[in-house]
Amino acid sequence: MIIIPVKIPSIQLLSKTAILRGQLPLNRIAEPNEKIASTVAEILKSIREKGDPALLRYTQKFDRATFTAKSIRLRSKAPQPDLPIVRLLDGALKNIRAFSKRTIPKKWSQKNSDGAWVGEIYHPIQRVGLYVPGGTAPLVSSALMTVGLAQLAGVPEIVVATPPRINPFLHYALERCGATEIYQMGGAQAIGALAYGTQTIKRVQKIFGPGNAFVVEAKRQVCGAVAIDLLPGPSEIAVIADETANPAFIAADLLAQGEHGHGSQAILISPSLTILKAVQQELLKQAQQCSRKEYIMEVLEQGCHLLLVPTLELALTLADQYAPEHLSLIVKNPERAIPKMKNSGAIFIGNYSPVAVGDYWAGPSHTLPTGGAGKSFPGLTIEQFYKRTSMVQYDAVSMRKAAPKVAALAELEKLDAHAQSAMIRFHE
Repeated sequence: MIIIPVKIPSIQLLSKTAILRGQLPLNRIAEPNEKIASTVAEILKSIREKGDPALLRYTQKFDRATFTAKSIRLRSKAPQPDLPIVRLLDGALKNIRAFSKRTIPKKWSQKNSDGAWVGEIYHPIQRVGLYVPGGTAPLVSSALMTVGLAQLAGVPEIVVATPPRINPFLHYALERCGATEIYQMGGAQAIGALAYGTQTIKRVQKIFGPGNAFVVEAKRQVCGAVAIDLLPGPSEIAVIADETANPAFIAADLLAQGEHGHGSQAILISPSLTILKAVQQELLKQAQQCSRKEYIMEVLEQGCHLLLVPTLELALTLADQYAPEHLSLIVKNPERAIPKMKNSGAIFIGNYSPVAVGDYWAGPSHTLPTGGAGKSFPGLTIEQFYKRTSMVQYDAVSMRKAAPKVAALAELEKLDAHAQSAMIRFHE
């Protein structure tokens, strides 16, 4: 085995004052990078103005793939994988859908204080765009956790964008989950094509899915032209550990997130110097066994932090300021800590709940907010594939009760036509 030098992050001691005041760079706000924002704006403008020619040009430039307006849509049927793989994908999809069925929104109605009927109804969004990352790591799991939810919600038109050339297992997973259109396009140009449409691609109503910094920025910029789910970018994990944690397990989880490469973050926060030192040694040992060393080494050098804090309470405070995509909580009494963690995309509890089981199998979607966006956005759920419509039904009796109150409130706002529209129904 060839030993590749790995730079293991040093242990940093953080003060109580800095943590409580939120003065650390880990207390993030999800803000766009100016250079990326400018590049993305130019791409989106070109897609909006020129359509297919711009999309094909950017696909050739960034993905080094040449298509025509017709061939960029994948029309061939996916090859059938071996039966064990089919069963594996079906097993994961079963767990994902079983979890999501619990939160499918249902219509409801009730009488209000006037005796009128009010309520809500829900309809699946009619056409959605789902971005599924490809490239060096074709994310079959992202197909299951986005396309699979769209089909369960009853969305009739499920449009997928994924970078060329598409991996055969990913192709099969997309079809198995219910994709109705698959386009071999990636990056900001794919988001632009979904949001604005081209001569051959019909625009969608809402865009879902994770991606790199350019994809996330594109989703931010097209919000308004279409709806978006959230802003899921490069992967990240924060681990809070006390003396009950297994250092080998922690190191494995940190390396797993580092495997995603550029921009990923892997953070360990602990009041135990013993745990931190043991994790350092495990990182050094386990990193040598990983096939994607070049990705992991970059993250270990630039995005991995081992933080020593005075108390477990301060570790919880710091992690909540950080708002991680994945929070691994390996402490003696997790039930006391969980209520304090309000900004995490997902929480993985105990030594035997690796983030990877959430990435692939457990049930909740792994499409989660990153970069501090967890302070504002939740992770992807099936409710986001529906549009809510409220309903109001008054009759003469209930409206007679409401009209004077409606008119009085309208007069407070000096909107006499509003008042008249309520009172006219009861003029002699």
